[in-house]
Amino acid sequence: MNKLLLITLLLSSFSFAQITVTSSDFATGDDTVRMSITSASTLDYWTTGPNQTWDFSSLVPSSQVLDTFHSTATIPLFAQVVFGIFAPVKYQASYFKEATTLPLSQLTFLPVTINNIFQYTRLTADSVTSVGYSMVINNNEIPYKSDTIEKNYDFPIQFGNTTYSRGYTKIDMNPVYNGILKQHRVHSSSVDGWGSITTPYGTFNALRIKHEINEIDSISLTVASFPTTLPLQNPLRREYEWWTNGEKGPILKITTSETQGIENITAVQYRDIYRGLDAGLKVINSDKISFFPNPALEELTLINDVSIQKIEIIDLQGNKVIEFNPLTTQSNKINVSSLHKGFYLLQVETSKGRIVQSFEKL
Repeated sequence: MNKLLLITLLLSSFSFAQITVTSSDFATGDDTVRMSITSASTLDYWTTGPNQTWDFSSLVPSSQVLDTFHSTATIPLFAQVVFGIFAPVKYQASYFKEATTLPLSQLTFLPVTINNIFQYTRLTADSVTSVGYSMVINNNEIPYKSDTIEKNYDFPIQFGNTTYSRGYTKIDMNPVYNGILKQHRVHSSSVDGWGSITTPYGTFNALRIKHEINEIDSISLTVASFPTTLPLQNPLRREYEWWTNGEKGPILKITTSETQGIENITAVQYRDIYRGLDAGLKVINSDKISFFPNPALEELTLINDVSIQKIEIIDLQGNKVIEFNPLTTQSNKINVSSLHKGFYLLQVETSKGRIVQSFEKL
């Protein structure tokens, strides 16, 4: 009994594995990562250290996004020279995606239209670096390489590691517009914890990474024939990430901003399965639609009080496995006999919005 008790105590003390994260755990071109977004604003993101247990299982998603990593094969032609295979090696991007770090929301006063803004990233066995941007200014497609390349991650990622980097990008809008946007960033990271994290997506061994990003931006332009430089406001930003092996993105990411010494949560995302909550789609109460039986073997019977436009059955990876034409009768039978055993989402488009319910196929 004493030996058994000793073994039990030893096993419990090593219940979590301290992992190492490498470049193979990160997304690259043609990958997609589905993230759920939640409005939680009082999460405990400060508790960290070795052999931690982080429990975020109570998170409730309000919407979802599919984070898309565009491959270099689809780099716009105008950006190929700057970020494609003919660019200097350090600027050859592994993928590009929609940019979110430029303070363009503060530049709505400019007499130009700016859209299709992408950030280019290089992923190697050693690091992840941000190499530049591209955008369309008044229908003119322009690439901008970073004069100082910012390093976001150093590989391998292990508990106790620290990274420090600077980034500088000059976005000269001439000759389309006489304005120059300058982005200065100081980025420090520390791997300050390891242990087990639980979210609605599951429980994983994880490393916790804390990023601190201090960004100073400005826009130079001519006002009433006088050159003017206007500072842009960027509060100190921190990103708390929990990474595991094989998921291509963080299991959880909490973003905060600090103003006058007060830190507040501004965004929370976590890795998830498809839940029919795509951003921008209205999800309505399910009391207008009911179905039975659940679990189902051969068919579902659908009863509706609103006009149905489309019915889809989605697996938990977000793949559409069955689609039905619009139905308007009060009772509809849906054949599910061809589905494999497991859980699915019944997604119904109605005249009032979208209804999503889960069911089990026996």
